[in-house]
Amino acid sequence: MAGAPRYWYGDARVPWGAQLLEPAYASAMRLRRSLYARGLLRARHPGVPVVVVGNLTAGGTGKTPLTIAVVQRLQEAGWTPGIATRGYGRDGHQPLWVDPKTASHLAGDEPLLIAKRTGARVRVDRERAAAAQAIADAGCDVVVCDDGLQHYALRRDIEIEVIDGSRRPLP
Repeated sequence: MAGAPRYWYGDARVPWGAQLLEPAYASAMRLRRSLYARGLLRARHPGVPVVVVGNLTAGGTGKTPLTIAVVQRLQEAGWTPGIATRGYGRDGHQPLWVDPKTASHLAGDEPLLIAKRTGARVRVDRERAAAAQAIADAGCDVVVCDDGLQHYALRRDIEIEVIDGSRRPLP
């Protein structure tokens, strides 16, 4: 992955600063999740099934290819999925519907790839819960959230965690 630190993929030693931050980062993730689990922070559900594909580690672990495969399998089974995604690296911050003809600088590379490979509705939005609601309102009967495992404001029915085997939340 271009621009990713070499240590994400085992090619170099993890900087000591990242090693020191790892326990605090893992604790913060656990605390945040427990606040949602206890109902102290409110999660929203769009009224259709929600499948979240994500990971708990930094770096590329294959979430987007798995998201595409899940969407294609749902389509084969007769579902009409829509995909909620963040659109990292894109220009702009406004929510956006992505189709195969959307410029990559507006959509982001991964949302555009998903749209091209699946033909499904793709919604780019910083707020996954808002994207999921827009997808449901657009007539999709299932939401697949790409890279959304840590977005607990979106209540989900199924979580798929992609792991890389390092067992560390930070490489």
